[in-house]
Amino acid sequence: MNLCYCNSQKSFRDCCEPYIKGLKKAPTAEALMRSRYSAYSTHQADYLVATTHISQRASHSKEDILLWAVSNQWQKLEVLNSTPTTVEFKAYYLDSNKKPHIHHEFSTFVQEDGIWYYVDGEYY
Repeated sequence: MNLCYCNSQKSFRDCCEPYIKGLKKAPTAEALMRSRYSAYSTHQADYLVATTHISQRASHSKEDILLWAVSNQWQKLEVLNSTPTTVEFKAYYLDSNKKPHIHHEFSTFVQEDGIWYYVDGEYY
């Protein structure tokens, strides 16, 4: 069994993959955030663009997203706290020089017509 990239301890097939493939909609902001981390890990830029709120898409090009996804080796996701519309997390990764980094973010999400979207985040 391939464990999900989002550190849920579930299989990728039973966790984030159905959201990334468009077979299911993420039911919560946290589920969306976890699936977005898995999408970075698997270089799914189309999903990342589609799950970014329309008001923010102009500042997140598909090319930049894909470059960020592939230039790093995603190691682990740690969810620190979540509410119905926010998620605080740490994403651990190695950059192109194999230097370790921690991306610590407090993200905001919105649900429109039953679909969750990433709006923005504060970085620490």
